[in-house]
This record gives sequence, structure tokens and C-alpha cells, in this order.
Amino acid sequence: MNKKLNELKKVTAENCITLILNTHRTLPENQKDAIVLKNSIKEAEERLMKSLEKNKAQEIVEHLTKLAATIDHSHNLESLILFVNVENQIAEFIRLPVAVFDRVIIGDTFATRDLLRAIHLTSTYYVLVLSQQKVRLIQAMNDDVIREVGNPFPIENKEFHTTSAIEGSDAGRKTNLIAEFFNRVDKEVNKIRKENPLPVLICTEEGNFHEYLKIADEQESIIENYLNGNRLEEKADAIVKEAWPIIKERTEKRNSDLKKELDQGLGGGRFLSDVNEIRAAIKEGKVQTIFVQKGLFQPALLSNGSVTLLQENDEKPKDAIDDIFDEMIEMNMNYGGDAVFLPKGSLNEFNGFGAITRY
Repeated sequence: MNKKLNELKKVTAENCITLILNTHRTLPENQKDAIVLKNSIKEAEERLMKSLEKNKAQEIVEHLTKLAATIDHSHNLESLILFVNVENQIAEFIRLPVAVFDRVIIGDTFATRDLLRAIHLTSTYYVLVLSQQKVRLIQAMNDDVIREVGNPFPIENKEFHTTSAIEGSDAGRKTNLIAEFFNRVDKEVNKIRKENPLPVLICTEEGNFHEYLKIADEQESIIENYLNGNRLEEKADAIVKEAWPIIKERTEKRNSDLKKELDQGLGGGRFLSDVNEIRAAIKEGKVQTIFVQKGLFQPALLSNGSVTLLQENDEKPKDAIDDIFDEMIEMNMNYGGDAVFLPKGSLNEFNGFGAITRY
């Protein structure tokens, strides 16, 4: 999901269409999801017809319709997002395990806030099921298995083991052979992580965990706690169910640390709440973290670098930004910043939006 977010937020072009809708996992509710999607496409069509030449609008709608036809709603999660831009030949959808606010967004960038929020509210990770004889790699989200990684996994130790009783009695030689096997495994794990750089939870016995840390090239990617025991023969679902409490505790600690960061910023003069001040600080690379209440969206006009917020009942001009908060979150990410989504009411005194500067 991180990889996809990075790809989408780099796209800047006219008529980036983002359709965002809640969906359902089970029957009979998910049978209605196709109708909701069809209505979203209709809304996009009506808006495009008002702002573009007819043939250009129809071309975009055709791409939306073709993409919608590829979606099997029996596999839906809590929400669905469609991204379409004809100029860059982008037409793809993402299912998310978080609830959203249904909306249609047309702009020069894709609306990726819900994708970012899903990353923050869910925990995606790898479980490396490690032994001295064989290693498996499982990708998981929360307490669910996404997939068990294939080729070259599972990796069996067919080379780095003792071949004689004399070698077997040599502790140093045996340790070196195990280190060589773990080193090979680590390099394959990092090849997978290059495509999708998720943290790694190791499931193994204590001695193996510490030996693996000694040879690991990217120790910062390995979660500091581990799932104890030899579970090589267990099903992936059972392993992930045992792994999830460790990951959950780690996620809760991270969220707690971020809340402390907000409190410290409020007390230390590093907190900004004015939208124009925040936007200017982002462009200077000064903003560390943006905080926004869940479910808060703000249409706005951008003129000569200045933001004018639009009220709910205001007529939206053609060049209006559907959600200035989403745009600013994306800008801040491009400068290496982060975003945190807080429960409703957390920032009421600041109209639900604020930022902490780096210094």
C-alpha cells in the first residue's frame, strides 16, 4: 500500500478522477455496491460535462466505466477507491479495510488521504517464519493473511549445514554455517522489501532471533520484539493470529507517541493552526506532522498562493479545490512530512486541523 501511495501522489495532471465509496464484505449488502459505484460515475460525468468539451468528458467516463466493469464486488472490503487519469494512462482501484466518506474528487492530483489513513489505521507487515532448516515469509494486515510469499520462499537449507560428526561437534563451524544461511535468507527478504518496504516480525526461537540480527543488513526494518517458538509447520492464519498482538501493541505505542508530539508542540510554540501559515511552512519544508480530525474535508480556492476556505453552502467555482487538507497532506509528504488522523473533537478549538513544525 505504501508503494501505491507513493506512485499515485507523484501524479500531477489535469482531470485526475478519484471516486471514493464505502463497500461491504458480505452478501447481500455488497450486491448494492455496484449501484453506488455507478452513481458515483454518473456524478463525475455530470461535473465533467460542465467543465470540459463533450468528447473529452466522454473519454474519461469511458475509462471509469471500463475500470468499474473489472471490479468483483464479492471481494470488497470496507471501502473502494478508483483512480483514473487518461493523460497518464492510469485506471486502477484499491480496496481498503477502513470506512470512508463517499465522494467524487476531480483535480490536478489524486485524493490519496484515505489511502494514507488506511496505512496509519492498519498495520501491514511481514512475518519471517525462521528456522535453521527452512524459512517462510508471510505478508499480513492486522490479523489477516494477505499472502504467503512464493519463489524463492520457502527457502530450505540445503547447503549450509554440517556434513560430518566432526563438523557437527564444532560449535564455531556450525554457527558460521547458520549465519551463512540466514544471510542468504536476509538478502531475499530485502529483495521483497525493496518492492514493498514493510516491517518484518520474526517468528522463531530466541537463539535464532539474535543470530539473525547479527547478519541483518537492514536491522531498522526488523521489529524489536519477536514471536517465540518454532511454528514452521503451522498454517499461515494461525501464525498471523499469534503475531497480531505484538504488532497491535507496537501500533498503539506509535499513536501514543504521536499524540505526545502534538501536546509538546502545543506547549512549545511549534503548533500552527492557520491554513495559510501551514501551507507556507510546508513549502519551506518546516512542517513535521499534520494533524487532522477524521471525516473533516474542506473545499477551498487558491489564488496567488493564498487559500480561501469555502463554506458548505458556497457555490464551488470550476477551479475550486475539493479538499485543501488532502492537498496539503500530499504536499507535506513530498517534503518528507507525515500526517496523523485524530478522533473527532480532538482539535475542535483549531477547527479540526493543525500542524507541528520541525523546529
